[in-house]
Amino acid sequence: MASIIPGYEYDIFISYRQKDNKGDKWVSEFVEALKTELESTFKEEIGVYFDINPCNGLLETHDVNASLKEKLKCLIFIPIISQTYCDSKSFAWQHELVTFNKMAKEDQFGRDIRLGSGNVASRILPVKIHDLDEEDKSLLENELGGVLRSVEFIFKSAGVNRPLNSSDNPDKNLNKTYYRDQINKVANAVKEIVTALKMNNQHDREVPKNVVKSKAERPKNKIKYIIGLFLMLILIVLGYFFVPKLFKTSRPVNISIAVLPFENLSGDPGQEFKSDGISDEIINRLAQVPGLKVAGRTSSFSFKGKKQDLRNIGKQLNVNIILDGSFRKSGNRIRITAQLIKVADGYPFWSDKYERQEENIFDLQDDISLAILNAIKIKLLGAAKEAVLKKYTHNPEAYQLYLQGRFYYNKLTADGFNKAIDYYNAAIKIEPDYASAYAGIANSYMDLWIYNYLPPEKCLPQMNQAIKQSLQLDDEIAESHSTMGSIKMYNEWNLAAATIEFKKAIELNPNLSETHEQYALCLGFLGNCTEAIKQDSIANSLEPFSSMINYYVTNIYWMSGDYEKEIQNGKRLVELEPNFWGGHNHIGRGLMYLKRYEDAVPELEMSVRLNSSSLTLRYLALLYGFMGEKVKVREVLGKMENLRSTQWVGNYEMGQVYMALGEFDNAYQYFEKALEKHEGFMLYFKYFIQLYPEFEKDPRTKQILEKIGLPY
Repeated sequence: MASIIPGYEYDIFISYRQKDNKGDKWVSEFVEALKTELESTFKEEIGVYFDINPCNGLLETHDVNASLKEKLKCLIFIPIISQTYCDSKSFAWQHELVTFNKMAKEDQFGRDIRLGSGNVASRILPVKIHDLDEEDKSLLENELGGVLRSVEFIFKSAGVNRPLNSSDNPDKNLNKTYYRDQINKVANAVKEIVTALKMNNQHDREVPKNVVKSKAERPKNKIKYIIGLFLMLILIVLGYFFVPKLFKTSRPVNISIAVLPFENLSGDPGQEFKSDGISDEIINRLAQVPGLKVAGRTSSFSFKGKKQDLRNIGKQLNVNIILDGSFRKSGNRIRITAQLIKVADGYPFWSDKYERQEENIFDLQDDISLAILNAIKIKLLGAAKEAVLKKYTHNPEAYQLYLQGRFYYNKLTADGFNKAIDYYNAAIKIEPDYASAYAGIANSYMDLWIYNYLPPEKCLPQMNQAIKQSLQLDDEIAESHSTMGSIKMYNEWNLAAATIEFKKAIELNPNLSETHEQYALCLGFLGNCTEAIKQDSIANSLEPFSSMINYYVTNIYWMSGDYEKEIQNGKRLVELEPNFWGGHNHIGRGLMYLKRYEDAVPELEMSVRLNSSSLTLRYLALLYGFMGEKVKVREVLGKMENLRSTQWVGNYEMGQVYMALGEFDNAYQYFEKALEKHEGFMLYFKYFIQLYPEFEKDPRTKQILEKIGLPY
């Protein structure tokens, strides 16, 4: 991509040694984190060149190929300075650093430029990930012609000299640096340099004659001129508010909508997945519109079959417009009747009927979506319109199978997830490049694994393969990036990479409540509970009636140590869904952490009655342990052992039961097994050890936290 200054190929060139990107992919993560930071630092899009397969290790006798020479025409050169980078025979040193240093000195700006503050900065901006040997430091400073000035990403402690990672605790680092702050420093340094270059570029250009005014044409009285401009600005602002027809905008102002599930009037329950699917598809399409708040599917569908006043539904969902309608299939024809209702007065302000052959279902959904947006005065332009009308398959048969997969997935049961996978696979057989179907498979296996329905070895390979396939086929699906974020978080424990994926998903679809909720958990694990609660608030506003969203939202209060708030939200969840185990679990857990053990017993026992699995039994075991009821703890252990014949029981959960028994050696053995299998719930490990002071002080605990990558 072109630079923001004409004549340059990229704004930033990242140079590194290939061996520094092996293993944990430090350089790749740095690049992605920097790109994300640059997006919030610059109004313009900044072009970053990063060769994922560098020509590392070539001799100095090799020449730089023509394409690399072009790419080196950039504004800023960022070398990743490591213990191996300062090698005069390496490709990165000889043909990237040395070559750019020579080119920059000879181009229009020069290598060193004066900033707006008056200071001088080099267009070579080193990022240092290791402390250097003196000879390497001298080699680098001789090439740069001065003392090395760099942004440091180094983690140092006794005997340790390694790259700083996003999960590192600054208090444990002798340098006291925080990864996020260092990324911000790089972005701000880039901004200072780019701003200076842009100013220099503008100063060097000749001002066109037609814009140069003679003295006679310039205003004689500057004060009057300024007052005139100020009055004109006031008139424009007043006109914006009082003469709206003069200002057509594609951005909605305080518009929020809920799409209720279309009523199936076909007389055939087997057509339910189609009526639900069309409603679901319209939700997804409207969710792509910038600035339009769309209530989530789970909350909107919670009113399915309930004959409530639409104004009341709108108020409960906190929206000002309701889309209501019906679906009828007769032979090969589909008929949709739809209407938009203002929540304020309950009156419809738009309605229409649509009838198409079933194979033309895509056109039908296009027509309805655009008609709705037109009715609520939203004019779509460019990329926004493309996003709303985007189709992930043009094959009606594959699409019908995909809709059936969505229908069963939304039942949120083990049987539903397995049936969904079967339908998604059937869709892929017909349409091998169906990216959304692969995303659905990955999501289904994720839930089968996370909720202990299947062991990791039966989920993780299929899950990882499906999500990679989905992203290779289409990198612009929000659900795919959201699922990849969850995989990075739970399976790989790579919170920095997970953050990047969640941000990408939110950028593609800001109305995806699950992404906000999972991103909140990621922020919580990173220790940023304040920002996590903000993300949870967004998730909750989009899905106020989703049991699982409310469950995960409440987790953040537990992670932040606000157990009273956890109990309060747990009670609200019980009111929302009395037969859901999660509400009772939150109340009981919060009471247990507050040492109100007797009050916690009925809540955690109810949680087990509603869902007898290792997810709930472990909390009951911990509670009995604090109460000194070791016999009851062993009864829970027996139940969990018996469950192994019918469902997956995680090593992490077994370790917690042995913690309750005080058998710490056994507990550690299970936690080590959980580490080997990369069990997702190990991320919660640090929130339980605080309950056991002797366990918290054990050096094995620190080793486990370091393996997970969490601050200790």
